[in-house]
Amino acid sequence: MPTSADTDRRRHLCQLAALGLGATAAGPLRAQPRGLEPIRFATNWRAQAAHGGFYQALVDGGYARAGLDVSILQGGPQVNNRPLLPAKRIDFLMSGNLLHSFDNQRNGVPTVVVAAVFQKDPQALIAHPGQGHERFAALKDAPVALIAKDAQYTWWAWLKSRHGFRDERLRPYTYNLGPFLANKRAIQQGYAVAEPIYVKQQGGFEPVVHLLADHGFSTYSTLIEAHADTVKQRPDTVQRFVEASLAGWRRYLDGDRHAAHARMRQDNPEVGEAELEASVALIRRLGLVEGGDAPALGLGAMRLERIRDFLAQMVDAGLYRPGEIDASRIAELRFVKPAPRQPAR
Repeated sequence: MPTSADTDRRRHLCQLAALGLGATAAGPLRAQPRGLEPIRFATNWRAQAAHGGFYQALVDGGYARAGLDVSILQGGPQVNNRPLLPAKRIDFLMSGNLLHSFDNQRNGVPTVVVAAVFQKDPQALIAHPGQGHERFAALKDAPVALIAKDAQYTWWAWLKSRHGFRDERLRPYTYNLGPFLANKRAIQQGYAVAEPIYVKQQGGFEPVVHLLADHGFSTYSTLIEAHADTVKQRPDTVQRFVEASLAGWRRYLDGDRHAAHARMRQDNPEVGEAELEASVALIRRLGLVEGGDAPALGLGAMRLERIRDFLAQMVDAGLYRPGEIDASRIAELRFVKPAPRQPAR
């Protein structure tokens, strides 16, 4: 099951002090091909389509052409890769959304976002069709809202402050679809490129899906983070990794991704080809990678104004104090380049 960014965030907060890691914490060392710079890149969950472009660049030589020998270290329910970045046991980390970066700054952890693969956060609320929940505004009146504990302290707080949701509707979500499928009036949290697929498989119907991003939750997602020292001391490495990763995402979405899927299934045998392809279709349909700022500024682009907007919303929701976070220090925008204009025909 795909990651909950909120679960990742809670584990991260609990482990910010746990930075003295053993020599094998990031996996075994291996021989590096001559002339390539070794890079360790960690994700926040097990291999899935939301990681596809990184695997594409790995298997089709994109990273090697950039002079990089990249190892992908997948996360998972019992694996928290976040402390590896401030401890410099990895070079880059994929994280869920900007809340991690805000937390890092508040806690004095020197990380910097260098690209945002997803222009929209895939976090969503899902509902049964034909129950009056086709409009987002109606969701706050659903008798049952199945929301995980972690989410209640992040985007649920935003839903309350921004959209009038109420705590008395809450029921615990334990990443089991059974309670939702059994109650047609219930709504539930979900990852928009995953839970809708599982609902169709297990329940036999297409759920109503409301992306929080379409209603103001303006964070970027699937972020590439680096240590502040890496950005300062090795900017060429950062540039090459970002460019190769984003080019991998373009090839993953537009080209032959069978080899990338085979490698993902090698890392995560629980995911199948049909599920991966269904997730890719949702990524494209929802404009997660190619929407937002990407058409004008390039895949992976970020704007400071949008980071400030999201921070202001989180302050309004009570997650941070006014002035506690400096949005201008969250991301380094120079590593993403706009795509070259195509000549007129």
